Amino acid sequence: MAAAAAATSPLIGERAPDVGGADEGGPPRTRNKGALDDRSPDIGGVAATTVSIRRPIFAHGARILDGSYMTQELNFGGHNSDSTTNLELSAVASVSIADPYVLLKMTDGSIQLLVGDPSACTVSVNVPPIFANSTKSISACTLYHDKGPEPWLRKTSTDAWLSTGIAEPIDGSDGSYHDQGDVYCLLCYENGRLDIFDVPTFKCVFSVENFISGKTHLVDAYIPEPTISTQVNKEKMFEGAKVQAKKETPENMKIVELAMQRWSSEYSQPFLFAILNDGTMLCYHAYIYEGPENAPKVEDVVSPHNVIDISYMSSSRLRNLRFIRVALDITAREESPDCVTRPRITVFKNLCDGSIVAFTVLHNVNCNHGLIYVTSQGYLKICQLPSVFNYDNYWPVRKVPLRGTPHQVTYFAEKNLYPLIISVPVVKPLNQILSSLADQDMGHQTDRESVNSDDLQKFYIVDEFEVRILEPEKSGGCWETRATIPMQTSENALTARVVTLFNTTTRENESLLAIGTAYVQGEDVAARGRVLLYSFSKNSENSQNLVLEVYSKELKGAVSALASLQGHLLIASGPKITLHKWTGSELNGVAFYDAPLHVVSLNIVKNFILLGDIHKSIYFLNWKEQGAQLSLLAKDFGIVDCYATEFLIDGSTLSLVVSDDQKNIQIFYYAPKMLESWKGQKLLCRAEFHAGAHVTKFLRLQMLPTSADRTTAATGSDKTNRFALLFSTLDGSIGCIAPLDELTFRRLQTLQRKLVDAVPHVCGLNPRSFRQFRANGKAHRPGPDNMVDCELLSHYEMLPLDEQLEISHQIGTTRAQILSNLNDLSLGTSFL
Repeated sequence: MAAAAAATSPLIGERAPDVGGADEGGPPRTRNKGALDDRSPDIGGVAATTVSIRRPIFAHGARILDGSYMTQELNFGGHNSDSTTNLELSAVASVSIADPYVLLKMTDGSIQLLVGDPSACTVSVNVPPIFANSTKSISACTLYHDKGPEPWLRKTSTDAWLSTGIAEPIDGSDGSYHDQGDVYCLLCYENGRLDIFDVPTFKCVFSVENFISGKTHLVDAYIPEPTISTQVNKEKMFEGAKVQAKKETPENMKIVELAMQRWSSEYSQPFLFAILNDGTMLCYHAYIYEGPENAPKVEDVVSPHNVIDISYMSSSRLRNLRFIRVALDITAREESPDCVTRPRITVFKNLCDGSIVAFTVLHNVNCNHGLIYVTSQGYLKICQLPSVFNYDNYWPVRKVPLRGTPHQVTYFAEKNLYPLIISVPVVKPLNQILSSLADQDMGHQTDRESVNSDDLQKFYIVDEFEVRILEPEKSGGCWETRATIPMQTSENALTARVVTLFNTTTRENESLLAIGTAYVQGEDVAARGRVLLYSFSKNSENSQNLVLEVYSKELKGAVSALASLQGHLLIASGPKITLHKWTGSELNGVAFYDAPLHVVSLNIVKNFILLGDIHKSIYFLNWKEQGAQLSLLAKDFGIVDCYATEFLIDGSTLSLVVSDDQKNIQIFYYAPKMLESWKGQKLLCRAEFHAGAHVTKFLRLQMLPTSADRTTAATGSDKTNRFALLFSTLDGSIGCIAPLDELTFRRLQTLQRKLVDAVPHVCGLNPRSFRQFRANGKAHRPGPDNMVDCELLSHYEMLPLDEQLEISHQIGTTRAQILSNLNDLSLGTSFL
């Protein structure tokens, strides 16, 4: 089962007259790079005392501008040699800014630091001494400004108890930088090592060996860790992974981008991001580790084999700093090591523009908290996230007040309207309720004389149903109620569908709103309901006459489901479904079928009908225009209390999906030529699994094409027409079921079996056992194991690199192939 995904809103590009970095009417600001900035040269501003200095940076230098006048020009060259060849190779590859510092990464793997002097309004170029004669190549670097009077990283230092709570100046020669926080430089080398340096002294305060492997926890390399037996056994288990890693991992596997970000909050802690050159993204969350008091000092654990000179090692290393890796997948739940509520990373998908080659944040008076990016086609777009959504949730949420309880929602695409079934509690006296019941049913006489006069004046709460039609504002404002269709007293609206019916009089198709209702009047009154048809006005500006009732008829039994079938209206009333044709003013029955007990759902694909019974599972019917008959093709002979049904389409393969009261989901198929189908009378089980919640609704959505789909389409495959099922549950969760091709399924199924043992599970629970079908004592024959759990598969990307390579080697595939399959599945269901 594919796990739930965040609904996102498209990023709409718009023009901005000014993309400068300073707000109007205030002091100039420094434009810092975002969490995932482009590696191309950047243009920004360094704040001075009275003017804003612009510094356009190009490949081999920078020009310092005061307005439109150039005040200084800098040339960048290699620090190892002054040869012409080295000057040609030593170009600026990326820029990172933390006022008043600008860090340059050169194409030859070296770094240079620009330091701004606010008094002279100049910028100087220097190479940190520790890197002056270094032969190690740097693959990625960034600056991190730990702002505030009490910087968070300073609390993790070994001598943090000496801190007085007042920030030290960044530049001791000038007191103007007090309370500005600390600046750190993060470097990642070609060999995968990560170092954090204090700026501007460039003394190492934190180091991680083999950072590229994606460890679960990051600890300072100079802090001794206690040996754990389970960890030793795990290392022995994967001791052969290093050999395989050399075979599979490309020699140029490296970190190509680094970023560190801390959001403004009292309990906020920094996030560390890293991107590998194969597209893999690592995300870590920092926290403070409280170790034992008798832990050895840093100087006692430094080995003579360490590559960093101890003279450049700060005496106050960030000893208590730890990082825990967190998932960027929206389905993952972050587990905090210190029992503190942690912020979440919300993923926003914007696939309409393809690959992005440059990206940074943009915040000014014309674009508040926006972003700017460049697509691979060369388009530059300035965007904002919609301000009407609340992003402090697992998904972006916008609440629309209804002042009632919503029961069902449908969508009318032609006019962008949302009809909703809503119930509102109303307080009424008993006398009024009995009078309304007597008016509706003249044949049923209520014995009011037996009721005490005092009881007649008592007030009771009853639910009044209505169908409310809402229209979202195009400008992002509040939703507007365009029309309201009230129900009668004790009449509950059960279903509302927008149907397309063929008018036999005008010979045209009409889009109508069909409503099915039921009267709830107790067990002593025979069940009955109504079918209501409403037409939409062509003039959508007139809200008074937006909908007009064109047909109403009372039926025996509750009208529980409605659907349109090739221009006809299919009505489920109690245990019977009836097919009607529309004349423009009347519904005339043309065919019917008797279900066992009570129909709860109807689904249509072409001329096929999927019927769900409340206790007798599902029925597969066929409508034949010639002869006008509904014929039974096959059914499920099991005893299943059906909750919801839907068709699952995978190319030319049609499957039938049903959810039951035991929180299971079953997938059936029709195969009349197989012996197990009893000459086509029985639906065969394709897959079954336990969802863990009551599924009440399925929504069929077409999957988006991926690169693999386009390749198979070129070879004439029929797997390009694929649909996924989005489902909702009674506990408020949302999930997705998507089809897979045979080769990908076998690969991911084998991976799933490996991850059951390789991944530590919450409370030691077994996910394979959890997904098994729950029969609750009923006779049930186990179905085939044809379902993979994407919630479990998502843990593969969170494993260290060595373990990923070893598992992929054990199942006979490659890590790149597995990540490609998972990425294609994520892209195919990116409509979430």
